[in-house]
Amino acid sequence: MEDSSLVWNTDLIETLELENLLINAQLTMHSAERRKESRGAHAHEDFPDRNDGEWMKHTLAFMDRSGESKKGLKIDYRPVHLQPLDDEMTHVPPKARVY
Repeated sequence: MEDSSLVWNTDLIETLELENLLINAQLTMHSAERRKESRGAHAHEDFPDRNDGEWMKHTLAFMDRSGESKKGLKIDYRPVHLQPLDDEMTHVPPKARVY
């Protein structure tokens, strides 16, 4: 049975959630492909090591509402704040994860 109500339309909610997941998957995929290093769970066989000199930054990814991956995709970066904002916590320097 199809749900056509506007308040508790579970079909609509599930469709919107699926769209959100697909957009986020595309943004994650394109962002990870541009990062020429391995960091955390994102590993590149071509770039097995971290590269803090080039990639110690946050990735900001946006997609316009049309959902077209290349046309509406914008990837930008912002710096990582390495020092705590107050004196309650000491600085913990970044280091590579080892397994």
